[in-house]
Amino acid sequence: MRGLMAIGAGDAGAARRCTAQARDLVPRDPLLLMLQAQTAQLSGEPVNAIAVFREMAGRSETRLFGLHGLFIEAQRQGNLGGAREYAEAAAKASPSLGWAGQAALEFHFRDGDWPAALEALERNRKGGLVETGAWRRQRAVLLTAQALALKDTNREAASDMAEEAARLCPSLVPATALAGRLLAYAGDGRKAARILQSGWRHSPHPDIADAYADVVPGAPARDRLARIRDLARIAPAHPESALALAQAAFDAHEFAIARDSLAPLLKAPTRRVAALMARIEAAENGDTGRSREWMARAVNAAQDPAWTADGVVAETWLPASPVTGRLDALEWRVPVADLTPRGPLIEQDAVAIPAVAAVPKPVVDAPQAAGPRPNLNGGSADPAVIRLPDDPGPTDPEPAGPEPRRDPVPKRSWPRWFSKGAAMLGTPPSR
Repeated sequence: MRGLMAIGAGDAGAARRCTAQARDLVPRDPLLLMLQAQTAQLSGEPVNAIAVFREMAGRSETRLFGLHGLFIEAQRQGNLGGAREYAEAAAKASPSLGWAGQAALEFHFRDGDWPAALEALERNRKGGLVETGAWRRQRAVLLTAQALALKDTNREAASDMAEEAARLCPSLVPATALAGRLLAYAGDGRKAARILQSGWRHSPHPDIADAYADVVPGAPARDRLARIRDLARIAPAHPESALALAQAAFDAHEFAIARDSLAPLLKAPTRRVAALMARIEAAENGDTGRSREWMARAVNAAQDPAWTADGVVAETWLPASPVTGRLDALEWRVPVADLTPRGPLIEQDAVAIPAVAAVPKPVVDAPQAAGPRPNLNGGSADPAVIRLPDDPGPTDPEPAGPEPRRDPVPKRSWPRWFSKGAAMLGTPPSR
């Protein structure tokens, strides 16, 4: 007891003395092993601590304690392979052990071992470590990741996994879009349309719109427009519905429909809206000026939603954060850096124009009683002199600097013919 209290107080010396006394009194007691291991950790002796933890892992009554200690020491030393091995062994020995179940799951999905990750997640569910709602979401994420890994090599298995993921979590956009595309490729367009419509109802997203437009591969652009029009009716107030309809109308050269669809979004256009308007102007009217104007607005417009997590924007969806490795971390939202308020989108905002100070009104000085001021350029001045406020005026000239030095012209330096001609005219040559 005194040894454990010393460890709690951080007194390594007292802990070592108590450990030596306990070793003489109860050499086989499990508590002695715990005291020895923690004393070694407190004293900064990892080799001794690992040796004691190994001995504890070999005993049934102290197995989980020893595995936890070995897991911690492996992490401290950067031995991720060993840490994964100890966590997996502890999770199998006790499915209700929280640290082991979560650690095993994280190691498996960080390695891309999706079958092992799904097995670990199921073990956590049975052990009561994860609620039903969280389990459904995490299982859908893992199934989607595995389906994406198999879609080029085993399309049938990938389709089954994506369908299950879409059923478990209809709001998971990557699962819905992938299931719809794989079903459409297999020729089951009706089932694909149902899954995509359900996903659009929960989370309108451009990937779902693209997959829905391609439910019938090779369909004409006008048929795709009609299909997207039906999809947009499911969530008519959502901006993605307007964007999807405008894009399909643009592809079908129905520019009036595209403009009408984008009209509600033009008060505060995002980059996608402005870029699409630029394409419409160029394609419908060939108006390069208006097209360039919209592209200039797109440069400074607010960003559109993107897959982002932990301050990083990913081009495509990922099952875990590329920064921390956290499962299901990516969200479809406007990046945090773009949440600052913005001013109106006008062309002048594209280039910083320095402010021009107002030109002060000229001050008219009344004529002096002594008479008109002399004109500095010769001759008489006007009776009234216009002077700016910061102009010192002709009466207070700035002190002139020293006159630049001029080299004297040497005498008799003029050519003989020039002096002779000047003498004939009766004018002495200038020196």
